[in-house]
Amino acid sequence: MAGVNLGRDWRMLLGGQLTGAVGGNTYLTTSPSTGKPLAKVPAADGRDVQIAVQAAQKAQRQWRRVAPRERADVLRQVATIVIDNAHELSRLDALDCGNPITAMYRDVMEAASTLQHFANWADHLSGISPVSDSQHLHYTVREPFGVVARIVPYNHPIMFAATKIAAPLMAGNAVILKASDQAPLSALRLGELVAGVIPTGLLSILTGHGREVGADLVAHPGVRRIAFTGSVATGQAVLRSAAATGIKSVSLELGGKNPMIILSDADVNAAGAGAVAGMNFAWTAGQSCGSTSRLLVHDSVADEIIERVAEGIRALRMGDPLDESTEMGCLVSQQHRAHVLSYIERGDAAGLVRIDGGQEVDGRGAFVAPTAFLDVPADSVLASEEIFGPVLAISRFSDEEKALHAANGTEFGLTASIWTQDLGRAHHMARQVEAGYVWVNTASQHFAGLPFGGVKNSGLGREESVDELHSFTETKSVTVRVGS
Repeated sequence: MAGVNLGRDWRMLLGGQLTGAVGGNTYLTTSPSTGKPLAKVPAADGRDVQIAVQAAQKAQRQWRRVAPRERADVLRQVATIVIDNAHELSRLDALDCGNPITAMYRDVMEAASTLQHFANWADHLSGISPVSDSQHLHYTVREPFGVVARIVPYNHPIMFAATKIAAPLMAGNAVILKASDQAPLSALRLGELVAGVIPTGLLSILTGHGREVGADLVAHPGVRRIAFTGSVATGQAVLRSAAATGIKSVSLELGGKNPMIILSDADVNAAGAGAVAGMNFAWTAGQSCGSTSRLLVHDSVADEIIERVAEGIRALRMGDPLDESTEMGCLVSQQHRAHVLSYIERGDAAGLVRIDGGQEVDGRGAFVAPTAFLDVPADSVLASEEIFGPVLAISRFSDEEKALHAANGTEFGLTASIWTQDLGRAHHMARQVEAGYVWVNTASQHFAGLPFGGVKNSGLGREESVDELHSFTETKSVTVRVGS
């Protein structure tokens, strides 16, 4: 189908070998855009986790002795492999998760770029040497944890599979990657492609249901560092499970109900386009934790902004994810489609005015048209709960401080976007808004080296930066007496 061999034997990279699950179990992954079966993939369990951990512990003892710049060379080789196989990997993602192939190709390029960035940050693994007195030499060193578990979601399959191994490997750890059970194919293919480049056992890529293999991985006493990306509820379960089996270091990149605040002096044309872009309709159909899914707009420009938002979402071309003219694909599954539609139904039941966009798509696919609701009350579920789909809640305000209060009035704090031509107002709002990542006069852009992560229930820790690299190390302090 579509230029890739889906009917072949799909294997995990497990302890340095390309193999099926120990128990021989498999499960079927389906195309969300057609509802048709794609492939049978391994369903790992605790036995596979045990093999992966044992191999990782052995491989990591050698890897930690490898100089950082030599580790960087391995990451650069992986980046080259990803680029060389960009068309296949992006096609697998379009088939498997329903996002447009053009967006998934950009994901592949972003994955390669991130691998290269972490390779370039090799020299940041140095410590410090504080001065105290003439009789002592003090220094610190950064040491790897050992075995790291990375658990990633379905919305950017290859980008997450490739980028989330970069920092821990660069820091001298072994990595066990748990791929999304809903979109596992590109991660499995990545394992095949890099098997001869990454030292044996240093990387394992497991597939299977999260409540089984993911839970076993988090609970394994040999896994001392865990990084999870996903929902708040699952993040809480990860914390509980990790704490039950040891004192582990855990970072979490969780959900968001992110505000975009458009002030009275904003550039209306740019802000209107930014409101549509910030929802990531044309990237992941709104299935993004960083999407600015709450639009708070000043009364004086609200009508103009709403008109531009309506124009923008109605212009989006929905369709086959493999068609390069498609701008917006489908959701990851029919189950998730039903979840998103339930929120739209609740908005309708509350009597809210709805704007629909996109073209109707025939077939059994998990398509939901981009949708916006007007004048959404702050206490509505549309304004407070993460929908993780193409649903935008628009509210008006007349007082900036009340807008800030509304912006901060949820359990989340991942991203925020502020639109104004007044630099002072921009800085004031940026300091006051409760978010880990704030855009001014733009949205949904990430920049290498700038830490990304959330506050409140949106997570723990920062990624995409030297902060992430350092988070996969522990600091050891050494004091040497040199004088009498």
